Amino acid sequence: MKHLTRLASGATGLGIALFAALPAWAQDAAALQSPATAAPAATVNKGDTAWMMTSTVLVMMMILPGLALFYGGLTRAKNMLSTMTQIGAAACLAMLIWVMYGYSLAFGPDVSGGASNFIAGLGKAFLKGVTPASQAATFTAGVEIPEYVFICFQMTFAAITAALVLGSVVERMKFSAVMAFVAVWLTITYFPIAHMVWAASGLFFKAGALDFAGGTVVHINAGVSALVASLILGKRLGYPTTPMPPHSLTLTGVGTGLLWVGWFGFNAGSALEANGSAGLAMINTFVATASGGLFWMLAERVAGHKGSALGFCSGIVAGLVAVTPAAGNSGPFGAIVLGGIASVICFYAVSVLKPKLGYDDALDAFGVHGIGGMVGAIGTAVVYSPALGGPGAADYDMGAKLLVQLGAVVTTIVWATIGTVIAMYVAKALTGLRVSKDVEQEGLDLGEHGERAYN
Repeated sequence: MKHLTRLASGATGLGIALFAALPAWAQDAAALQSPATAAPAATVNKGDTAWMMTSTVLVMMMILPGLALFYGGLTRAKNMLSTMTQIGAAACLAMLIWVMYGYSLAFGPDVSGGASNFIAGLGKAFLKGVTPASQAATFTAGVEIPEYVFICFQMTFAAITAALVLGSVVERMKFSAVMAFVAVWLTITYFPIAHMVWAASGLFFKAGALDFAGGTVVHINAGVSALVASLILGKRLGYPTTPMPPHSLTLTGVGTGLLWVGWFGFNAGSALEANGSAGLAMINTFVATASGGLFWMLAERVAGHKGSALGFCSGIVAGLVAVTPAAGNSGPFGAIVLGGIASVICFYAVSVLKPKLGYDDALDAFGVHGIGGMVGAIGTAVVYSPALGGPGAADYDMGAKLLVQLGAVVTTIVWATIGTVIAMYVAKALTGLRVSKDVEQEGLDLGEHGERAYN
């Protein structure tokens, strides 16, 4: 599908690119519009602005408390606080870096030459030129939202993606190493991929890749990075012979619920407007997730196990991950199928592939986010078809789009791998990377932070 982008307008006169595919009907309308027709004057829509502010807060809820409780409950009790602290501190660092230079590198003015395919410039570093009067375009001509709101919305995406990576390295990575890793990883991995996918001059955007809310930028990026980081860091002491069950599936369940609720801001908010596209993303976020939760439990039964609460929570997240790139690019029944298929594939990645390969991805960030993101990104090319209820045009070419999606997936895997290797070795040179054996045995709550989750 051809991508169109409108530029933001405002006091600065500088533009930012939007990041979702324009619906086919809107493209047709644009094509029919006479060049002589004057564009309507841009005005800030208060309803859309209110929805985007709400969506931003919903995504923030996904991090603290959602992801912190989800991940924290899956660790052993002696590492509960360290896991939550790492997630919170990583998110805070990401927010500060975002406003210093991350937003500019992802959505700022283009750099000269072919480099604009991969990264923007520093023209908006420290939010230079952004004022309360600055506006960011939506997907309706003349309807805009404050640029500060767009900046905040995208800031939460950067924050949660960095936090997701940490799920593979909990219970053994130094807090100082986490902070060093996040700073480097965001700069060389997240910001370029966000630009490639969501900026008008980006490589994937120009190729016509479909990624409504972050299948490549967030989930494949974080999942692959999590796998690479866990391999460099090494296995936890005693893994896999020592039992390491979650210390509180109750907290994980609460975190799962908060993630699901917050994900509506993640997916429906990516429409940038309170409209039909947001409504489509909303219903898909309901049904794909419901399908994922139930199909994971069904897969457990087929494999000879009882349907578990942990499996239900894992399936919920797998469904959410898979529908992220397809949220506004699929019909509801396509989303149900996509969520179910992704959940089953993720189940086998976690229960079969991981033990066979022997890597210690502690909280299955790769098995759920990495694998689920790949299934979702590739599957989006299928469910986008109008023959399957998707919003694609009547002449939609599924084969061509599959090749585009595969290219985006492979490029993201390679970029994330290289960037994570660099970030991990920089963190290792600066901090030593891993806690001592004594601290790991005692628990990072006491060893790194001097306190306990439970007394």
